[in-house]
Amino acid sequence: MTTMYDVPADDLIEAVAAELEDRLDEPEWLEFSKTGVNRELPPEQEDFWAVRSASLLRKVADTGPVGVDRLSTEYGGSKNGSNRYRVATAHRTNGSKKVIRVALQQLEEEDLVETADGEGRRITAEGRSLLDNIAADVMEELDRPELERYA
Repeated sequence: MTTMYDVPADDLIEAVAAELEDRLDEPEWLEFSKTGVNRELPPEQEDFWAVRSASLLRKVADTGPVGVDRLSTEYGGSKNGSNRYRVATAHRTNGSKKVIRVALQQLEEEDLVETADGEGRRITAEGRSLLDNIAADVMEELDRPELERYA
C-alpha cells in the first residue's frame, strides 16, 4: 500500500491542493495580507490557499500533533536587516499565524484535522485516508523507469 511517504512531497501537495480547491473557501482578506513579516507582498499564486492548506495537511500528518506556533516557525523565513549594504545580520521571523490558523480551522470543518486537547492538531483517519489515496494516484502517474527493472 502506498503512503504519503512514498511519493515526493511537492507532487503530493500539488495533487492534494487540486482536491481541496473545491472544498475550501479562500478568505476575502487573503489578497491583502502577507504570509509573514519577511515578505513584501501578498502571495501571487492563483491557488495559494489550496496549496498552503495541502501543505499544512501534510505537515500535520507528518509531525502531528502540532500547534500553530510551531507551524508558523516552519513557514517563516529570513529577514535581513539591510539588503542594500548587508550591515545587519539576518534574523529569523515566523510566518503568519492567522493564515495557518484559518486554514487549519477549514481543514477541521472538512474532518481532515482534529484538535488534540493541550497538544495541538493531529490528522484524522479521513485525512490520512485522503493523503494515502492521493499518494497512490500520484505514484501511478509518476514515470519511474528505475522501478521497471524490478518488475
